[in-house]
Amino acid sequence: MSVLARLKTPVFNAERYRPKDETNPEAGFLLRVDGLVRNPRVLTLPEIKEMPRSRADTRLTSVSGFSVRAGWEGVSWADFLGSCGPEEAASHATFYSAGGERTVYTTTVSLEDLAKPRVLLVYSVKGEPLEWQYGGPLRLLVPHLWGYKSCKWLARVEFTDRMRGGFWEDRGYPREAEIEPGWTLDVNSRTRRRIEGGEVTGF
Repeated sequence: MSVLARLKTPVFNAERYRPKDETNPEAGFLLRVDGLVRNPRVLTLPEIKEMPRSRADTRLTSVSGFSVRAGWEGVSWADFLGSCGPEEAASHATFYSAGGERTVYTTTVSLEDLAKPRVLLVYSVKGEPLEWQYGGPLRLLVPHLWGYKSCKWLARVEFTDRMRGGFWEDRGYPREAEIEPGWTLDVNSRTRRRIEGGEVTGF
């Protein structure tokens, strides 16, 4: 059980996704990489785990009002990007979740934002596999943006030349998803804390 489950971190599943085998969510996993990229490919989870392993002790902060700190582990975006070779025209990446009951979740992030420190493709948390409820076997983590940009259940990364809408963006949430000043529930301490905007680093 990961620290996310032990802390009873809230679970959001707007598209009502469930893996075919909940006891083994890695079964049949594939990540498609395409679009404006010189090296389109389809990756298995073992192939992703062969890439250099990185760790980030940082927070995932949800626009719904909570923030959780964990030791996220996986592949840094920089290392992943280096294996793809985006074309010069590429300026954004669109992330697609595995198909849910309602729809496929998508969100788009600029390559400039993805180049920030601590952006990871996450497959474990503090040595424990990432549970499917929290986006396993593979999710995106973009700690300086609201959590709806940290796409769960990754199935496809498409490099593109523009910002697009997405599941929550098309329902009124900002496409840029900059974390705004306000208050959040710190899941780790179960206290409400003030946040100043941007990546939450003060606690």
